[in-house]
Amino acid sequence: MRTGFWRQPTKIVPAISMMVLAMLLTGCLGNDEDWHGKNISGLMPELEFDLINSQGDPVSGSNYSGRVRMLFFGFTSCPDVCPTALQKLNQATSGLSPELQDEVLTLFVSVDPKRDKPERLAEYVDFFGDNIVGLTGKEQQLRELAKRYRTTFGYDEPGPDGNYAVSHSSAIYVFDREGNPRLLMRPDLSKEEIRHDLVALVQEDS
Repeated sequence: MRTGFWRQPTKIVPAISMMVLAMLLTGCLGNDEDWHGKNISGLMPELEFDLINSQGDPVSGSNYSGRVRMLFFGFTSCPDVCPTALQKLNQATSGLSPELQDEVLTLFVSVDPKRDKPERLAEYVDFFGDNIVGLTGKEQQLRELAKRYRTTFGYDEPGPDGNYAVSHSSAIYVFDREGNPRLLMRPDLSKEEIRHDLVALVQEDS
């Protein structure tokens, strides 16, 4: 399983289509000294979606309410950005105290529904720990969700073997227990910095 998923290079979405998100990532909107991630409170809509999980069941944002949630767009054939980010998130959450680990959930949204059927998605997310949920849906649903959080994704032309790269954002969106947008995590943050922010959010909402 460790070698079967990551084959094609990943492209990050074009900068021109990510202008607002780039502003957030580079600090044009400021930063709060209490957080390592960018404070996006009030800048994006609450967590809401209608997708399917890795068991093929329809789910919405309300199915996962009551916990701090991290939302990340990717795909299982991703060779670099996705596995690196998910491994870091797993390290950040597994380092939490036992009583806090169940208070944080990672939502991995595959934007490659053609290849990422529920069974494949389940195998992929299970590799990265317990408190992670795999989600996907029809392409139009995924595009609407990406647009909701000011990002996008795209597909390259398939190669001779039928494989293709998928461009997507590397940002990690963090929502509080009520589903309010709170933080945008940069991919260069350390697991310790991510953990610090997660603990602060969990304790704030307790």
